[in-house]
Amino acid sequence: MSDELMDYDEVLKRYEPVLGLEVHVELSTASKMWCGCPTTFGSEPNTHVCPVCLGLPGSLPVVNRKAVEAAIRIGLSLNCDIAKWCRFARKNYFYPDMPKDYQVSQYDEPLCFEGHVEVEVGGVAYDIPIERVHMEEDAGKLTHVGGLGRIQGADYSLLDYNRAGVPLMEIVTKTIHGTGTAAPQVARDYMEFLRDMVRALGVSHGRMERGNLRCDVNVSLMPIGSTELGIRSETKNVNSLKSVETTVRYEIMRQGAILSAGGRVKQETRHWNEAGFTSPGRSKETAEDYRYFPEPDLVPVAPDPAWVEELRASLPEHPSKRRARLQQTWGVTEREFGDVLAVEGALDLIAATVDAGCAPAAARKWWLTELARQANDLNVPLEDVNITPAQVAEVQALVDSGSLNDKLARAVIEGVLAGEGSPAEVVASRGLAVVSDTGALSAAVDAAIAANPDVAAKIRDGKVAAAGALIGDVMKAMRGQADAAAVRALIMEKLS
Repeated sequence: MSDELMDYDEVLKRYEPVLGLEVHVELSTASKMWCGCPTTFGSEPNTHVCPVCLGLPGSLPVVNRKAVEAAIRIGLSLNCDIAKWCRFARKNYFYPDMPKDYQVSQYDEPLCFEGHVEVEVGGVAYDIPIERVHMEEDAGKLTHVGGLGRIQGADYSLLDYNRAGVPLMEIVTKTIHGTGTAAPQVARDYMEFLRDMVRALGVSHGRMERGNLRCDVNVSLMPIGSTELGIRSETKNVNSLKSVETTVRYEIMRQGAILSAGGRVKQETRHWNEAGFTSPGRSKETAEDYRYFPEPDLVPVAPDPAWVEELRASLPEHPSKRRARLQQTWGVTEREFGDVLAVEGALDLIAATVDAGCAPAAARKWWLTELARQANDLNVPLEDVNITPAQVAEVQALVDSGSLNDKLARAVIEGVLAGEGSPAEVVASRGLAVVSDTGALSAAVDAAIAANPDVAAKIRDGKVAAAGALIGDVMKAMRGQADAAAVRALIMEKLS
């Protein structure tokens, strides 16, 4: 990193940060935007392609109705107007992973426009004006071989067109003013809102690490009191909440240093480096550079107003209202609920586990401790661990019934994660149920008392805390398959 940086607070004394966020949402439709090729993630390279998504001469695209529906649902959730008539355009530019050398997108006639949402940071509500939500197609994927995995220093690059033609929605804000020192957090919370929204709508997996959701972060500075916008930078394809926040903060400090030294910010695209800085990309194109013109092979889209109203009526609960409802229903404090929100994906998993019949406290315990640890050990997102909310609820039901204790329950979860079957099947195959044979339990307690006469004497003298040593011996003898409370009660009964 070679950029000069200015102290963040010093920059904000002189300049107002202005943001513009362009968010690409990769839809989770079964097929691509213009053809019937599947959109399955992680398949062998170049196995989900056809003449249409490869842009071969003579091939003709057809609009994916489910993608249009998803775009309308997103637009309605952002309080947008829905166009009565719109059409597609060709956005012309050369890029190796664009097989047609143009992208089918929308230009001056988007499907959704003039919306707004609010995000709250530190008890202050910030308005995010939405300029448009438009439909387009994704590009393919470049894999750079050699060097550090980036094009700089790579020996060669490989092309995978499986992603080419996957439906994309681009959500573009207008310029966002008035965020002040909260600008980085506002950008992060807006992205978090969008992630939660598209997941609630069921239109995208919203997995930022997979590129389902990625943000082009535009930042500029203008002197306090000025009305003239500064020159912006655009940091491309930022794909984590933390990185969005850090990108905004870094660009504010970088641009502040340039302007304070009498320099001029260059209008350009930049790349985000996970080490914590941005680096130059290419000079930023304007709309004229793309030579937009109407797509001749696709008919206009004219949504039936009655259909739009049906979609409006089917919208799910707003994410912020859902959070407030769940916090109240679960009876947790703001801090406890914050622990849930801090683990990506945990909220939906815990809510689904509660819906499956588990108590909220138990659901939170399993997902935020044992399963979060397992996900961390496997280096996968929490939602990718090999257990369902219904199975977690089943494990807890076995605990509630006395069939398992917490130690045995953890062993059952390990078995489920290892692919050994359902919780009940793991209990049966591993023989993990709590021992219910009172005769065997009584014999183990008698043996522990006989082996520890000094401890038994202390208990008889009223020092009940000493029972822990006997309980430990009994649990060891029973291989952890005894109920500790039952063992304690039996010890106290025998020594009373």
